[in-house]
Amino acid sequence: MPNQDTQFTHFEPYPIKEGEEYMNDPQKDHFRAILNSWKTELMEEVDRTVNHLQEEATNFADPSDRASQEEEFSLELRTRDRERKLISKISKAMESIDEDDYGYCDACGVEIGVRRLEARPTATLCIDCKTLAEIKEKQLGI
Repeated sequence: MPNQDTQFTHFEPYPIKEGEEYMNDPQKDHFRAILNSWKTELMEEVDRTVNHLQEEATNFADPSDRASQEEEFSLELRTRDRERKLISKISKAMESIDEDDYGYCDACGVEIGVRRLEARPTATLCIDCKTLAEIKEKQLGI
């Protein structure tokens, strides 16, 4: 399945210290901040969409103009729907931080890794389990 997540890249990479415990409080704070900022950015985009749809809604007399506007709105709403699903993933990731489950693979329990989580803060699988899942999806045609 293609990547539906829009990436959030407005953060400083976490400075990993040698011998540092995985998912310690500073790391949790780092990811909590990334997830909160990303969620805020997506919520602001939702507000902009609502305003745009309200401001731009025009009942064009010309059917092709009306069709163009409906297509534009449809694309925008599909994007917002994907972002709504992403906001749900972000909320789940934030809950897992609070429950001390964040950063560990749902399938095998190993550490997902700080850099992988920075690349995909909503990741729930380590790279090996994700690779296997993608191979299975490809074989099954999912």
